Amino acid sequence: MESIGVLMACPMNSYLEHELEKRFNLHKFWTVPEKSAFLTTHKNSIRAVVGNAFAGADAELIEALPKLEIVASFSVGLDKIDLAKCKEKGIRVTNTPDVLTDDVADLAIGLMLAVLRRLCESDRYVRSGKWKKGDYKLTSKFSGKRVGIIGLGRIGMAIAKRAEAFSCPINYFARTEKPEIKYKYYPSVVELAANSDILVVACALTEETRHIINREVIDALGPKGVLINIGRGPHVDEPELVSALVEGRLGGAGLDVFEHEPQVPEELFGLENVVLLPHVGSGTIETRQAMADLVIGNLEAYFLNKPLLTPVV
Repeated sequence: MESIGVLMACPMNSYLEHELEKRFNLHKFWTVPEKSAFLTTHKNSIRAVVGNAFAGADAELIEALPKLEIVASFSVGLDKIDLAKCKEKGIRVTNTPDVLTDDVADLAIGLMLAVLRRLCESDRYVRSGKWKKGDYKLTSKFSGKRVGIIGLGRIGMAIAKRAEAFSCPINYFARTEKPEIKYKYYPSVVELAANSDILVVACALTEETRHIINREVIDALGPKGVLINIGRGPHVDEPELVSALVEGRLGGAGLDVFEHEPQVPEELFGLENVVLLPHVGSGTIETRQAMADLVIGNLEAYFLNKPLLTPVV
């Protein structure tokens, strides 16, 4: 398979790069100065694209690669891949589900604790020497808080199970009600927010879920409510979120993702009721290796005419 051209859309993981280079003719797109010229030169040799949550295969790239046969995503989310175009052209698509569920769910709980108990601000309080002048102020309890989850898929369910261990009542919103699930279903995000102390975004990013968190939802969550986003940045109308936090219309937020990554609204930097992370939901050594192995396994399976491990299209 050394002659098969694979285009890697952006930097992702050194282990993945190394393993791809061992098996395929790997091209690192981010190192190419003249991308259009490169695509013209290599359009007949590139048969696979490896993308992730930051860069994938849009319609323009797909059209520029007439021999493209498979897009393997180093992530669960598929919003950087034009799935309709892939279906139209018979291009297979894979992602990396399951292996990152635990890490993302763990991080969601960590954000809840960090925001409510002000862990980051407390750490800075000690480091700055302020503790010598007096104890840190009282914070909010996490156990028993009502947790509302938008999207009750693999990750949403894993978050729910963890929150249950803290005696948190669980409610949810999804495209359809899940009768087999014991949690309370709300038919709209606004209703879910109004009945939650903590609102967690854990759904896939689609046109329907873009800005699913808007001013109405934020106001329903209210000045004591906390928003946790471990989904995708565009799930949230970011200017509305910023104004709500600055004005005190929302109690706090724990954000692993942002609308225009890696750009983060500077207004958030000075707020102690906000915890900001650099999109590291799946960012552990163990999980990133497992994700890389899935990407490699899918590519090998495809080019050896074997069943794909995690097919999407």
